[in-house]
Amino acid sequence: MTDTDTQTRVSLWELVRLFVRLSVTAFGGPVAHIAIAEDEIVTRRKWLTREHFLDLIAATNLIPGPNSTEMMIHVGYTMRGIPGAIVTGFCFIVPAFLITLVLTVLYVNTGSLPQANALFWGIKPVIVAVIAGAGYRLLVSALRGLDLWVLFVVSVVVIGLFDLPEVIVMLAAGVLYALYQTGRSGINAGLLLLGWPLQQAAVQVAAQPGLLEIFAYFLRIGAVLFGSGYILIAYIQQDMVNTFGWLSGQQLLDAVAIGQTTPGPVLTTATAVGYIVAGLPASMAATLGIFLPSFVFVLLSAPFIPRMRQSRVMGAFLSGVNAAVIAAILVTLVDLTQVALLSLDGARFSPLALVLALGALVALVRVRLNATWLIAAGGLVGLIAGQIGLA
Repeated sequence: MTDTDTQTRVSLWELVRLFVRLSVTAFGGPVAHIAIAEDEIVTRRKWLTREHFLDLIAATNLIPGPNSTEMMIHVGYTMRGIPGAIVTGFCFIVPAFLITLVLTVLYVNTGSLPQANALFWGIKPVIVAVIAGAGYRLLVSALRGLDLWVLFVVSVVVIGLFDLPEVIVMLAAGVLYALYQTGRSGINAGLLLLGWPLQQAAVQVAAQPGLLEIFAYFLRIGAVLFGSGYILIAYIQQDMVNTFGWLSGQQLLDAVAIGQTTPGPVLTTATAVGYIVAGLPASMAATLGIFLPSFVFVLLSAPFIPRMRQSRVMGAFLSGVNAAVIAAILVTLVDLTQVALLSLDGARFSPLALVLALGALVALVRVRLNATWLIAAGGLVGLIAGQIGLA
């Protein structure tokens, strides 16, 4: 299936329906979002080949911004060009923004968070199953040949044991595999590292920030943020809590909790932070600032991805990056599994959580149930188990 065929078959309304649903059901962070999207877009709808989907994952890991949001924008661009990119990005961000905003308003007005621990406890084992299923399918497509398997194993070791930033490992894997495949020691690796953010200078801000300052702050972060959206938390802690004094440490923790318990992009934490700092206008300014660079970077880079795969050097580079991407997914899966199989209080292993994870995996692989329904079922089980003391 060619990209042209796909673009004429998929309507904007189909994109709206899918990505709104993903926005309100995609729990678990960027890796989980991409796994759920792979199940919907590649396995079920066959809008993209798995190889093309992998190349998009590689591309999102090489540009700043939230990976899962940029994946959705990339898919929209592939389906319907710039209008598709805008539609999918908007539909993935806005519903999650509204959910986060409602919870933040409740928090500010009541001084506490709605209790969602049991709900999320039931969802986490299902998310682990979704990631495992998607990771296996992507692994089969990405690791074709002993050399890529070796690169994959080395990447797992480097990411897992040495705790290097994933984007550095991915770039290094791409460069090494391109050198290995082409035998050209003269490749300028520096060209492959273009876009790496420069260290930003400290910004002087007022004690009571205005909308422009909030927008500019989050725009700057969105333009240099590599890897997981969770890195945003470190920026906010250092800047807004320690340096600017816009937030207290407890307010940041509560904003992070809201971002964790809501579906959609993790960077909607910026929505909660903006509202806590200066109300609804600031919430909208923060959200616009943090996500705007993603649209710009994707629209600038998307046209080059097919050309990269056609080039022998850049095609090898993408294959190497993909091997490291699968390694990063595996390391993330291990970390998430350790958390997902604990009891609600986090003090012990939970047999029920294990049953949920294995049951969801079987339902995905053998019965081919939709991941959205499984997530909803996991949340329901979590609520019931929390009420009767089985969680």
